[in-house]
Amino acid sequence: SFQRLQENVLNLKLGFESIYYNNGPCLGYRKPNQPYRWLSYKQVSDRAEYLGSCLLHKGYGPSTDHFIGIFAQNRPEWIISELACYTYSMVAVPLYDTLGADAIIYIVNKANISAVICDTPQKASLLIDNVKKGLTPGLKLIILMDPFEDDLKERGEKNGVEILLLFDAEVWGLFFHVLFPTGDPKGAMLTHENIVANSSAFLKCMETVVYSCGAKVGFFQGDIRLLPDDMKTLKPTVFPSVPRLLNRIYDKVHNEAKTPLKKFLLNLAVSCKFSEVKKGIIRRDSFWDKLIFGKIQDSLGGRVSLMVTGAAPISSPVLMFLRAAIGCPVFEAYGQTECSAGCTFTLPGDWTSGHVGVPLACNHVKLEDVPDMNYFSVNSEGEICIKGINVFQGYLKDPEKTKEVLDEDGWLHTGDIGRWLPNGTLKIIDRKKNIFKLAQGEYIAPEKIENIYIRSSPVLQVFVHGDSLRSSLVGVVVPDPEVLPSFVAKLGVKGSLEELCKNQVINKAILEDLQKIGRESGLKSFEQVKSILLHPDPFSIENGLLTPTLKAKRGELAKYFQTQINSLYENIQE
Repeated sequence: SFQRLQENVLNLKLGFESIYYNNGPCLGYRKPNQPYRWLSYKQVSDRAEYLGSCLLHKGYGPSTDHFIGIFAQNRPEWIISELACYTYSMVAVPLYDTLGADAIIYIVNKANISAVICDTPQKASLLIDNVKKGLTPGLKLIILMDPFEDDLKERGEKNGVEILLLFDAEVWGLFFHVLFPTGDPKGAMLTHENIVANSSAFLKCMETVVYSCGAKVGFFQGDIRLLPDDMKTLKPTVFPSVPRLLNRIYDKVHNEAKTPLKKFLLNLAVSCKFSEVKKGIIRRDSFWDKLIFGKIQDSLGGRVSLMVTGAAPISSPVLMFLRAAIGCPVFEAYGQTECSAGCTFTLPGDWTSGHVGVPLACNHVKLEDVPDMNYFSVNSEGEICIKGINVFQGYLKDPEKTKEVLDEDGWLHTGDIGRWLPNGTLKIIDRKKNIFKLAQGEYIAPEKIENIYIRSSPVLQVFVHGDSLRSSLVGVVVPDPEVLPSFVAKLGVKGSLEELCKNQVINKAILEDLQKIGRESGLKSFEQVKSILLHPDPFSIENGLLTPTLKAKRGELAKYFQTQINSLYENIQE
């Protein structure tokens, strides 16, 4: 119950132990064409203790100086590794390959990570190469989830890195745990309090929170293309998702309604079901469910009773459709890592859209003036600031960056601009900082991408734009008038600069060159622009598109090219 969690759970280890008393299934996984196999709560807890014991007896213990890295896809071993760290008050640091090779090196060094638990030999090889090149000299241990060849172990030994299989590490841990007991595992209360507080707040908003209620958590096979099959096999009851996936469901259903009659019936079905939702009636046994929505519900396993969307904004038409079609409450959440993921949540029974709900019970939310952008709290608009026990302690070894977002009174400045609506809910209306998310929740740093694309010889200036309701990027490119003629000569095209900018052959050639440079520079697929506009006139201080220090005015650029940007998105098959 919420009361038991609130009173007794002061860290994540205790939170996990508090609900495995019935030893039900905990973490699930499956191989192609096979049912899910489950690890019980006690199995997960035991394996975490054995792995943590192995780390402890290899010299890794509670420390604010040396952390444990986890470099893997989502899978049961990820949770086991994380819980192993919590069990012995070690700090786990996630590493993601989507961050790029340079970011991995930076994090390993910044956090003094001396041991990394990773999933594949390929990732282990990358880590060993970094040690060999002297880029991460502090890394001394790699524990692999998947089997590996002997030559990888030999490469590691030559570079002073011990390579262990996760299974072997757990066996070693069991040996140490039995022969050399270390006493009761302890949790780090102060840092874990942030997350425990957030879990408690979510319990006030919805009846089911996975681990606090002993739920089963099933992982996908590792291939996103097989996710529909995983959903049908798992038959989940709680489905946290991101707008990118939900948008695909929406688009697929609407694209299949090709005839006027089918479109009419679909719109009528959504309208009729949503009218019930507004009255508080949520069901899956109506006429429209049997005729239209049953197939959609079955594609998600047929048992979803609660859905939560977050990580990026979701459009009102998609949210309205889901609430009608899925036949369960659909909630929207807002927050960021710095406040333990969540700070607002839509309330049960609230069927309206276009907002991210009300503040969670564990934090306060206020709006602060942003005069430069003409947002003032007196108008119920401003930068969203959060204060509560779910707010983080600060950025690791970076007091300057911490001061930028965490003020003296403990308020976290999110960089997002919000507006209080008359019903007390919060609406996200703008961003104060340049980093943004795409619809699938991937972070985008546009300046980084622009600095890579500017290396393209025919490019003089480039502006990368993303829409958080979209899943891809587009760009505006100003060609270099001195280089462009020689570039297009190879294509057999001639004309004035204005004529060349309108030529689709040249547009395609420059786009391909940008994407080629992007791949060579390590950009991920979602970081690449999918369509571009060639614009003959440079961005300048005079036309209001550059600052006096020659930096792009991103807001002004987006407004200036809004019509063309909309056109670019219309031509993209997302």
